Order: sequence, then structure tokens, then C-alpha cells
Amino acid sequence: MASIFTKIIKGEIPSYKIAEDDNFYAFLDINPNTPGHTLCIPKKEVDRLLDLDEETYMGLMAFSRKVGLAIEAAIPCDRVGLTVIGLEVPHVHVHLIPLNDMRDATFQHKVPQSKDDFMEIAEKIKAKIK
Repeated sequence: MASIFTKIIKGEIPSYKIAEDDNFYAFLDINPNTPGHTLCIPKKEVDRLLDLDEETYMGLMAFSRKVGLAIEAAIPCDRVGLTVIGLEVPHVHVHLIPLNDMRDATFQHKVPQSKDDFMEIAEKIKAKIK
């Protein structure tokens, strides 16, 4: 059965898309730790990070770096943190989280946002993609 992320890639479930290429897709987390919290995923549905073939793994890291640099340029923060946990959805995903405090990285504190907030943030980040 397709993961929720595969359904997002296919457009069956809406998302606030940040970037996409032939192999990867980035979108805002709808339950963000901080504004700008973004997920980067391979289009290939693989459950575990270390089960990715080396080319896809390296491509995901390069894609995540590109998106992370755009987040850093668009969202006021001390740095962009990267984490791969992968227990919530059985589809590899990289969390890129704008950080100002260690609490921002804990997944214990969430920041509610409106549809307008998400749209505005997505546009700010997209404008910084190089």
C-alpha cells in the first residue's frame, strides 16, 4: 500500500510544495516544530534510510542541502537542523527544521499555523531555491 508521502507525490493528497525534481520532493511539514519545517523525500518509496541505494541516498542529501540553504535564506533562524528519524511514516524522509533553540529540535513543541501561514512560508522558501 502506498505511503501518505507517495500519495502526496502523486497529488492525491495536497501539500505545500517547496521543491521537486525527477527523484525527490520537498514540502512543508503540516505539524511543524517551527515555521519552515520541511520534509525532503525520495520519490522512490523505501522505508529505511540505509536501505536506499547509494545514488539515491547521496541524491537525497544533495537535494536536502539545496532546500536547507533556501530555508536558511528565507526563515530567520540560527541554523537549519537536519534529522532522519522515520518512525512516523514508512517512507524515508529528512526533516529540515529552522532552529533557534534546542527545544525546536525535540518534536515536543509544535507551532500551529494557518493555511495562509503555510502558503506564505512556502513561497518565501521557494523564492530562495537555487
